Amino acid sequence: MDLETFRWLLTDEGQGLLAAATAAAGTPLQVQRSLRARAETDRVTAALGQVELRARAAAKLGADAARMYFTRDGLEQATRATVARHRASRVALVGPSVVDLTCGIGGDLVAFARTGLTTAGIDLDPVRVEMARANLAALGLGGAVEVGDATALDVTPFGAAYADPARRGTHGRSFRADDWTPRWTFVESLLAGRACVKVAPGIPHSLVPDGVEAEWVSDQGEVKEAALWSPALATVARRATVIGRGGLATLTDEDDPGADVGGVGAYLYEPDGAVIRAGLVTAVAAGVEGRLVDRRIAYVTSDAAYHSPFARSYRVVEQLPYREKQLKAALRARNVGPLTIKKRGVDVTPEQLRQRLSLRGDEAATIVLTRVSGEGTALLVEPI
Repeated sequence: MDLETFRWLLTDEGQGLLAAATAAAGTPLQVQRSLRARAETDRVTAALGQVELRARAAAKLGADAARMYFTRDGLEQATRATVARHRASRVALVGPSVVDLTCGIGGDLVAFARTGLTTAGIDLDPVRVEMARANLAALGLGGAVEVGDATALDVTPFGAAYADPARRGTHGRSFRADDWTPRWTFVESLLAGRACVKVAPGIPHSLVPDGVEAEWVSDQGEVKEAALWSPALATVARRATVIGRGGLATLTDEDDPGADVGGVGAYLYEPDGAVIRAGLVTAVAAGVEGRLVDRRIAYVTSDAAYHSPFARSYRVVEQLPYREKQLKAALRARNVGPLTIKKRGVDVTPEQLRQRLSLRGDEAATIVLTRVSGEGTALLVEPI
């Protein structure tokens, strides 16, 4: 969508078309025909595009999505609302103002403004800037948004700066920091002040500058991002933040006394992905009075039962044969049919193994294939 078309969409006539597109029923061809009686083709396409993107955005942004505006890549880069709220709450502790240097369609601006921060945003893309401005207005929030180059802005007047570099190179999504926009050298300079930078969760620990806090965040069991907090805003070196149905929980390197390796106990714990990325599996082991099953495997075992926000918990029913032929016989003897296969540290493709086992029983079961003290192991477990 170009800037002129989007600005038209904000007019009374454009809003009428958007409302009609939202309420329209029928086949895509029927909907387009009815809407073309009201507006030109490019405007109809823009309105229908917003209806589609709003529906897709609901999973990320909740009820706000129905009133917001999006581009496809802007929605892809936007932060999930629960994660953005968490980050905004941390920034608000050092307030009173924040500048979003890569504001996109304004998802993070919304979260910042709702915490009471004086909020400003810039972006190189005029369409995104116009959308960010419209999104703040649609949600009744304040904030200034302008077209601008993040690398040329003096951020010192603000309480904090925030950036979410675009992680795309010439061949699509890139995991190389040198391909980001703005570049990694700018990120490093930003982190010398008061700043938070959103990065890919796969960022190597070795790339994190000295004194910077690296925080990995998961939402409903899915790792969504990592955030780098400059020394002026950092409180620890590494943090795992887990957002779940019960709220938010956080684990840091200060909670990690280390852990031993030992045999499988009565319970098995599968640490959350954010915990694993943060290198805090041994902190989970300490929290459940347990140990690692293997120094290189992210499974924890304990003789005690715990409900932990940082790991899924299983009761170990029994150890089964690890070799496939014997494992198949053992599962069939237990009348197993539907089978969940979890694996870590072993060269197994669960879908292929499930087909080869060809189980036809009535009982559902979960098995864990992993290594215990270097040896391949199969465990029959029950989720707690």
